[in-house]
Amino acid sequence: MELTEINELTAFLSGFVAEKRLQRFDEVLEKRLSHLHIVLENLFQAHNASAVLRSCDCFGVQHIHFIENYNRMRISDDVAMGSSQWLSVQRYKDQSNNTRATLQSLKAKGFRIIATTPHHNEYTLENLPIDQKTALVFGTEQEGVSPEVIEEADGFVRIPMMGFTESFNVSVCAALCMYELTKRIRNEVAQPYLSADEKAEVRLEWIKASVDNSPALIRRFLEDKKSRSNSVRP
Repeated sequence: MELTEINELTAFLSGFVAEKRLQRFDEVLEKRLSHLHIVLENLFQAHNASAVLRSCDCFGVQHIHFIENYNRMRISDDVAMGSSQWLSVQRYKDQSNNTRATLQSLKAKGFRIIATTPHHNEYTLENLPIDQKTALVFGTEQEGVSPEVIEEADGFVRIPMMGFTESFNVSVCAALCMYELTKRIRNEVAQPYLSADEKAEVRLEWIKASVDNSPALIRRFLEDKKSRSNSVRP
């Protein structure tokens, strides 16, 4: 959808949303990060995926990618608390190797791929380079990231463990990583936030999620626009 149409639909649908809510959207959008994306590979427990979504919203991470090679993304509403409607969620399930397709697509967009794993000692959260846009990858609850992630990764990060257990629960690990990295990114990166065009797209999605029967309203708006356009043609 072109920016002009996004702005037109936003202006139209905004008439169905309270001004206070629109102001809240703008306040949150100003703090939304595009510098950090979260990638989840093959999570099979709905409560873990849902908890990560909730953490993304709380820490202001707008983009999350679900790789579904053999586990379908499932959301638990009781855990996610509606957070998915405020996030830009992309699902990858149609390629022969969704992991490679996802990570290579992110690389092409300028992202550094960082895999989370307790088995590589390259970086901790404190010294992980964040000068480049970063896609942080989390693997399955039992096995961690796949060999394909290890091969595609530009670096590895781990959280030091002080006990007998080898690793944190994946949703806890994601929350800890986002807490530290979003804080660093906001302090150290010059412009880590959504671009103006990204804000416009996200604002429209939030407004659509806030308006009852928005698809029907949008169809009516576009039909009226087409009718008006036809009526002025010579």
